[in-house]
Amino acid sequence: MNSLINNLIKDGYLKTDLIIDAFSEISRLEFLPEDLEAEFLADVALPIGYGQTITQPKTVAIMLELLEPERGQNILDVGSGSGWITALLCYIVGREGRVTALERIEKLAMWGKNNVAKYKGYVENLDEGIAEFHVLDGKKGFPDNAPYDRIIVSASANVIPEELKNQLKVGGKMVIPVKNSLVYLEKRDEDNFYKEEYPGYNFVPLI
Repeated sequence: MNSLINNLIKDGYLKTDLIIDAFSEISRLEFLPEDLEAEFLADVALPIGYGQTITQPKTVAIMLELLEPERGQNILDVGSGSGWITALLCYIVGREGRVTALERIEKLAMWGKNNVAKYKGYVENLDEGIAEFHVLDGKKGFPDNAPYDRIIVSASANVIPEELKNQLKVGGKMVIPVKNSLVYLEKRDEDNFYKEEYPGYNFVPLI
């Protein structure tokens, strides 16, 4: 376990064994441009091209702990970028689960897919596959694989898209940046959502 993970545990950001295991097994190093590989232990967001970033590890830890992903779940990853969060989710859901990754920038989506494919059997068409990638507007979600147990969004929206709320299973959970806050949403029934908001975050915009 590296110093970054140890610090995230010590500071209380990483708490759940399965999420800690995912951080330990899925190295951030594999999801960075070559010129930034030396920075993989830095607890900061880093540029990955096309005006996008790989999210700060502390923020990813907070988002995943709020999301509470579990083995065997069906999860939507909006704004998959480098593929790091996608790969973490693949480890967590395991072979019985599914991760649908959406990225609007085609070259970034393919790079992210190739990064995730470094982990054998994680990507569609490589063995059985856990993740599938689509070049799409993430605000609209991906209804073909809905409903989702969990939805995670790595870009900031002005409001929570109705399409994503509709694609969340009853009892499901979503974590999404809205403006400068991180929002946790739990779907209690078709028209009733429990919401918590945590201010003080900065993400690239959901376009």
